[in-house]
Formats: sequence, structure tokens, C-alpha cells
Amino acid sequence: MPNLDDATLRAAADTLIRAHAQASRDNEWTFFVDQIYARDCVYTCEYAGVMQVTARGIDEIKATHYGRDMQVGWEGWTFPYLGVYTGSENRLITHWMNRGPGERSGGSYYETPGVSFITLDDEAKIIRQFDLFDLAHQMRLCDELEVAGLLSPTLKENWVQPMKARLQEQLASH
Repeated sequence: MPNLDDATLRAAADTLIRAHAQASRDNEWTFFVDQIYARDCVYTCEYAGVMQVTARGIDEIKATHYGRDMQVGWEGWTFPYLGVYTGSENRLITHWMNRGPGERSGGSYYETPGVSFITLDDEAKIIRQFDLFDLAHQMRLCDELEVAGLLSPTLKENWVQPMKARLQEQLASH
């Protein structure tokens, strides 16, 4: 696979960032998948060793990560990007935030950081993506949002409570 130049890597990242910004506004997370991801892409999101979502191919990506996981309960959340770092062999790293709805009384956001490790094919489409964020901090953030009255009951029931149970089980096992 030929190495893409820095400008092409950054353009691919910018396309992803624009798509995520639009998806955050519309709460529709599948419209961009065919354009940005290679047909045989592998997308993995690692949840602190307690759960891993791996989607193989764009149909699974749309059915799991961007479909099932992002479109129910995440209304009002945004995922702004703080940085893009390009590397060799068509790789880039993006640094982003899981930003909950609303702001704290002092004006700061309810947010936790995340990072994506991305590999592009020779057409500058994503062939591999691996996302990481600190799940314990994300749970604490959701607790803060709940106290502030900003946590979606759907998100709490379908994602927060099951994740907390998995984390507690993992920590209690040793």
C-alpha cells in the first residue's frame, strides 16, 4: 500500500471531523459511513476490558457502533476533536472529547477525553479504527450529568448501568 502524504491524511481526518460534527447536530450517525470507511474496515471500540465492540465491514459499523450504540440516548452529546496527529504507513491519531449536554455552573463542559487510532487505505478510506477512552471517568461524568438532571434515562438504562455492572464485576473478580 502506498504511503499517503500528510495533506491527504489530514484531509481524511477533516472529513471525519466534519461528519461527526454533523452527526452530533442531527443525531444520525450512519450517513457518512459509506463515504469514509472502506467496505472491509474493522472498527473496534474497547470499553476498559469489560466489553469490546468490533464491527467488520461498513454494514456492521452502521448496525452496531454508529447505529445501535450512538443513536439511542446520546442526544445532546457532541464529540469535538482537539487534535489530529499524522504518522507513517497511512496512520493517524485523533484526540476528541465525549462531551455531555449542558455546562457546569462555572462554564466548563461535562466531558471526558478519547483517542482514535486510524489506518487509511490507498484511497484514504478508513480500513482500521481503534477507539479508547477512560470508562471510569465516563461513568463519573454520567453520574455528574444525572445529578444535574442532564443524563438521558435511556442512556442510563441501556448503557451506563450495564457498564457500571461490568466494571464492578471485573474489579470484584480479583
